[in-house]
Amino acid sequence: MGDLVLVRHGETAWTITGQHASYTDLPLTPEGERQARGLGVVLSGLHFGRVLSSPRIRARQTARLAGLPAPELRDDLREWDYGCYEGLRTTNIFRRRPGWSLWRDGAPAEGPGRPGESPIQVGERADRLLRDLRADLVADHGDVVVVGHGHFLRVLAVRHLGLPTACGAVFHLAPAAVGRLGTHRGRPVVLGWNDRSSG
Repeated sequence: MGDLVLVRHGETAWTITGQHASYTDLPLTPEGERQARGLGVVLSGLHFGRVLSSPRIRARQTARLAGLPAPELRDDLREWDYGCYEGLRTTNIFRRRPGWSLWRDGAPAEGPGRPGESPIQVGERADRLLRDLRADLVADHGDVVVVGHGHFLRVLAVRHLGLPTACGAVFHLAPAAVGRLGTHRGRPVVLGWNDRSSG
């Protein structure tokens, strides 16, 4: 079987400030661009069977600067929709809603077109994408590389491993970091996590 390789986009202005960014289309910072170029080293040696990316500019820039083949853009790879929490820091959300957890409570709607997503909805979106990728992984035509966003890639990882969406809370994935999921004795396993360029 091929491996499922998860690539988080590089730094953006909101990564620095800790603001939640889902549908806001932020470009990489100069540091994010440097991080993305460094991913080429981490990803060297992979045999790319299929490459997919979120349509957001930060993910597309990361894929290009990392030297990946032109990716297939998939809306299912977009970040968790934060609804009315878009642009807020976690501390701001706690002031409105003490004890809030994205992994348990999800994000409430902002209005039409910004519905927010619950953990169940994000898990279903990840499952849908995994069903599409499964044939590529089983056929072993190479590794399947997906470039996306921190929270959604964590959901994708735990759903691939057969775990509940809420387990993504313990799988932090840093900007411009790589997670690699494979199999051992027929079971999905984590082969690497938070791999980053040292340069």
